Amino acid sequence: MANFVVSGTPHVRSKESIQSIMRDVIIALVPATAMGIYYFGLRALILIVAAIVSAVFFEWLYEKITKKPVTISDLSAVVTGLLLAMNLPAAAPIWVPIVGSAFAIIFAKQLFGGLGQNFINPALAGRAFLLASYPTEMTTWTAPTGFSGADAVAVATPLSELKAGTGLSASLGDLVMGNVGGCIGETCAIALIIGGIYLLYKHVISWKIPVIYIATVFILFAVIGRHGVRMPVQEIFAGGVMLGGIFMATDYASSPVTPKGQIIFAIGAGLITYLIRTFGGYPEGVSYSILLMNVCVPLIERFTEPTIFGALPKTKEAK
Repeated sequence: MANFVVSGTPHVRSKESIQSIMRDVIIALVPATAMGIYYFGLRALILIVAAIVSAVFFEWLYEKITKKPVTISDLSAVVTGLLLAMNLPAAAPIWVPIVGSAFAIIFAKQLFGGLGQNFINPALAGRAFLLASYPTEMTTWTAPTGFSGADAVAVATPLSELKAGTGLSASLGDLVMGNVGGCIGETCAIALIIGGIYLLYKHVISWKIPVIYIATVFILFAVIGRHGVRMPVQEIFAGGVMLGGIFMATDYASSPVTPKGQIIFAIGAGLITYLIRTFGGYPEGVSYSILLMNVCVPLIERFTEPTIFGALPKTKEAK
């Protein structure tokens, strides 16, 4: 007689784990990380290491103090630290990634229950906190110097030039390859696209959010423009559109799981990015657009939740 194994749900099994998914994200970020270090030199490497180490440390410390199981081996804290570093200018002081990692891990992640319970992207929350608290340190940009040993020179980013309407000093090729001022991990668009293709190949992310988000930003700047000037290609390659769309907006815990919800989420984030870049006082709008849509996710999923197969339609209660 055959033996039957009785177990609870879920009955679907997968070889994927949190650790394997986070490892794939880290691998996908390697090209952008390498290019950031190549362009911004040892200073960028120090900030990246500081962000990762401090993120892992604060997660370990919080879980030790609260007597929770230590989960640093799942690599999620490493991803948070790395993404935070990707959103920092190379000129930032060494304490900036440490403070940002503390806020991201403790206040945006652990206080809400840990991985999977956070309603906003921790790395973006850390960046938003730093930008609001230390605007000078977070908006001091330097030209790419690499390991040449040249002194860092303050420069205007392509987004600042687009905002001011002075015209771009960088060519499209420089924007694509990353040879411009900006955050450590956002300047090299081609490296970010390679990482995105890898995540799609590994089925870590869906194409809907990054493609629709980037397309929305492109279309709005192509059709409406920025104060009459239309440079949609430059708008999606300058700043954090690629980094945010591929690696931040696709965060499992803070983005919709329904197909319709993902479309609404991506279009909404693209629209807010356009509005902030065009009418806001800050040249960039990617971080805040994704964070605002993170807050809207429960409402989006409430109205896009698919009907359960076989369920009876809801009827109005009798008066």
